[in-house]
Amino acid sequence: MFFISTRGQTRPHTFCEAVEAGLAPDGGLFLPENLPSLAGKLAGWEKLSYPELAAEFLSLFGSEIPPDEWHELTKEAYRRFDAPEVAPLKKLSDQIYVLELWHGPTLAFKDFALQLLGLLYKRQVRLSGKKLAVLGATSGDTGSAAIHGCMGQEGIQIFILYPHGRVAPLQERQMACTGAPNVFAIPVPGTFDDAQRVVKDCFGDQEFVREVNLSAVNSINIARVLAQCVYYIWAWLRLPAEVRDTVEFVVPTGNFGNVLAGWLCQQMGMPCGSFRVATNQNDILHRFFSQGDYQQGEVKPSHAPSMDIQAASNFERYLYFMLGRDQGRVREVMQRMKAGERLAFPKPASSFRSTRMDDETIPQVIAQVWKDWSYVIDPHTACAFTGMAEGRVSVVLSTASPAKFPEVVQTATGSEPVHPTLEDLKARPLRTHPLPAEDKAVKDFIRAHP
Repeated sequence: MFFISTRGQTRPHTFCEAVEAGLAPDGGLFLPENLPSLAGKLAGWEKLSYPELAAEFLSLFGSEIPPDEWHELTKEAYRRFDAPEVAPLKKLSDQIYVLELWHGPTLAFKDFALQLLGLLYKRQVRLSGKKLAVLGATSGDTGSAAIHGCMGQEGIQIFILYPHGRVAPLQERQMACTGAPNVFAIPVPGTFDDAQRVVKDCFGDQEFVREVNLSAVNSINIARVLAQCVYYIWAWLRLPAEVRDTVEFVVPTGNFGNVLAGWLCQQMGMPCGSFRVATNQNDILHRFFSQGDYQQGEVKPSHAPSMDIQAASNFERYLYFMLGRDQGRVREVMQRMKAGERLAFPKPASSFRSTRMDDETIPQVIAQVWKDWSYVIDPHTACAFTGMAEGRVSVVLSTASPAKFPEVVQTATGSEPVHPTLEDLKARPLRTHPLPAEDKAVKDFIRAHP
């Protein structure tokens, strides 16, 4: 299988080439040239373990990696998750299930993709003999998950930019307290969107990309999205058969990659009802799906910092499909978005709907879920608990452990959530490398740390 750029000015890449590049050379995002069909495979996958399911699914896309090796990679990737099921599906009521995606090493859903991506990078370095510089931007959870997927691996240096003062303290500690010599946590002034802009500018310099062998760890990397597809299939196969065709997946999201993964599963033949995009007060995606309006605004800090985004990187992949795979139109629209224009689109696909939640409501919802079901959720997951579909089952994707956000959860429930790995971090010194939000400064820093 080959992967093409949403902007159409890059040659087709193999899976491994697309993973190594991260961002396409023309500035676009990689997608499979054609989506495979899952229709005849789902029934046969029902009895598989999570690593086995992941290997079978990913083999459809990374055909140059032998199936046996895929099984070795996925078994290793999910070995450190603390739940036997890897992604437990918890039933709160006849209408509401919660898919817990925070049992990995950094207690967030990003571990599902980034534990695997770290192993793919390790494989690449071993086969090519070339060192790799991994660069990403984070609003909180991506950075720590990426670091924990790559730290200590020979031949890999990882550089993570994040907005100074705008990630949760424990999220920062997960990035800056590892002690690993190949890890560089880089706070920059501004917002996540500023950090992401610097990353994209670095990848826009193709001479620099070749010079340091640069690879993207953000959800712009196609391996991230494909790895996240697996837990939708996993959850769907564990629902009662009679509700699978109508189930609504409810996804807290800021960068759009998590919900896009589920939608791609539907396009590949997994029959389900719909997807609800659950935003916080940074509601650009809610405005798009409810009104067809897309305009970037000012980022407002919130109780759910990983969703404090106004430039959803993965939206470009959805735009490619929405515009009939017309890569010229994608280029035009992305240029207009970059210029800050307000864009109006036709009514989005009926597969999607959306909701938003303001900061005042988040602690109230955490408290209500605790009162109703004696179940503790984090602030991001809380954004999903509104506007539930009547008369059908909803699966809420729980994206992070409540222990990562102890202050707001304690305020809402009366007790502080704790986790031993996070408690250990509190005693460790921070090791950060502050830089200005400028691509030249970041490129010079990467060159200085080969």
